[in-house]
Amino acid sequence: MVPPAEFGSYYGRPVLKRPVWKPLDIAGYLFLGGLAGGSSVLAAGAGASGHGALARPLQVGAFGAISLSLVALVHDLGRPGRFLNMLRVVKPTSPMSIGSWLLSGYAPLAGTAAASALSGRLPRVGRAAGAGAALLGPAVCTYTAVLISDTAVPTWHDGHRELPFVFGGSAVSAAAGLGLLAAPVAQNGPARRAAAFGAALEIGATRLMTRRLGLSAEPLHTGRPGRLMRAAELLTGLGTALALGAGHRDRRVAAAAGAALLAGSAALRFGVFLGGVRSAEDPKYTVLPQRERLVAEHRAAG
Repeated sequence: MVPPAEFGSYYGRPVLKRPVWKPLDIAGYLFLGGLAGGSSVLAAGAGASGHGALARPLQVGAFGAISLSLVALVHDLGRPGRFLNMLRVVKPTSPMSIGSWLLSGYAPLAGTAAASALSGRLPRVGRAAGAGAALLGPAVCTYTAVLISDTAVPTWHDGHRELPFVFGGSAVSAAAGLGLLAAPVAQNGPARRAAAFGAALEIGATRLMTRRLGLSAEPLHTGRPGRLMRAAELLTGLGTALALGAGHRDRRVAAAAGAALLAGSAALRFGVFLGGVRSAEDPKYTVLPQRERLVAEHRAAG
């Protein structure tokens, strides 16, 4: 009997180089960018439907989140010049290049909308800037999923089909959470509806992704990443239930729902990040899926 194969590499080194990104910086960058983009979209919808008390804190929150996101990114890069160097060229085939230009266009628009909302001055300029930020918002929410999927890290790369939807739903949930925390209950209707949509998209896309990935999804189910992913689903579901239950009547319930949704979105981003790092560290997540794909190709050709 031949014993089961043990997957390893020369001198005990992993097949892939472990991502060198700092977890707090980059997972925080993923979360804050999604919160910013989702908040701009929700703020535009709230403003257009006459929910100004909801739109204003979302606009301010969007600018605050994208500012912190850029701080986290630059801190991971080591110095601001490295971010500025990415703006020297436009490379459509590079998610990093397109993302850098996207952030450079989005941040000033979000800042202008927030400044107008806080000061009450230049309302037309503020509305135009808010509309521009809302147009870029969906890309800001999801481009980070494309960015990490465009790597050799098994769990991230293999999840490229669903990961933008996972991050998009998570961003909507986070924005809804911020709205529920900041707006009076009489004005939080759009945030409650956004919470239901975001939760359904986030949880549904995550389950679809993990079911399709098979072995590559194992790092998302075990250890610390697994605990974070389970917490994300629980918190997002709880926050949505609270928001749709008594979130329109009780300020404390709405605030609890908002906090749960924000925490769930953050837990998901950290879980996906750490799960990807773990998949790069273990050779089997690189070797076995490749063998399975080769076997499937041979069967299809035969």
